[in-house]
Amino acid sequence: MRRFADLNLRAPIEDMNKTENMFRKASELGYGLVAIPLPSEVTKEQISQLKRLCSKEELDFAARVTFAPRNSDELLQSLRRYRRRFEVIAVRCDTKDVARQAAKDRRVDLLQFSVTSLRKRFFDEAEAELASQALASLEIELAPLLQLTSISRVRLLSRLRREVAMATRFKVPVTVVSGATERLLMRGAHDYAALTTLFDMRSSSALGALSDNPWGIVERNRKKLSVDYVAPGIRVLGRQGDA
Repeated sequence: MRRFADLNLRAPIEDMNKTENMFRKASELGYGLVAIPLPSEVTKEQISQLKRLCSKEELDFAARVTFAPRNSDELLQSLRRYRRRFEVIAVRCDTKDVARQAAKDRRVDLLQFSVTSLRKRFFDEAEAELASQALASLEIELAPLLQLTSISRVRLLSRLRREVAMATRFKVPVTVVSGATERLLMRGAHDYAALTTLFDMRSSSALGALSDNPWGIVERNRKKLSVDYVAPGIRVLGRQGDA
């Protein structure tokens, strides 16, 4: 049985009642894991509160941050400072310089691109090749497809069709997220998987992008953030003095 996840539920932490309602809706829709974009300076107390709210709804919670750097140097500074504070690291790639750096940096989990300005979508062959050699996954938000109209939606679908084909060709994982800012934009994983057929994504790939891929990101990073993690393939199994 698949475990579904939404790694970009845009619940507002300044309104915990609305956030709790969105968590409840996610649980009702069959998700087992959610992540919401948090400010880089979020406190441990705020994260603990969010985890408690999720726990009430039988949801797992992952702390996510989305960087929107102006250049690659700014991105590198953010990664050095915050990588060990969050379970999911996404990068908003609004320039080619940032997109290239994010794609090749193994500390980056998700590559996010604009859904309204297609000129800022830099997922091309060079980007895909870099990402294929690292760990970054192409993030695709589906709530905007419910909001965009006429030609804007058609153009985005055309671009997504091209990007998904390129990701498949270069074996870059795709992670499908909602990007929902309110309950009315939230849908179940099978509904989102059906939407992906609009840009020629296979059903099995879409379901994997809503389950295996996002869960894999979180589980991989939780291992790295563990006090027992030393390096890839190396973990502490016991310490002197342990019973």
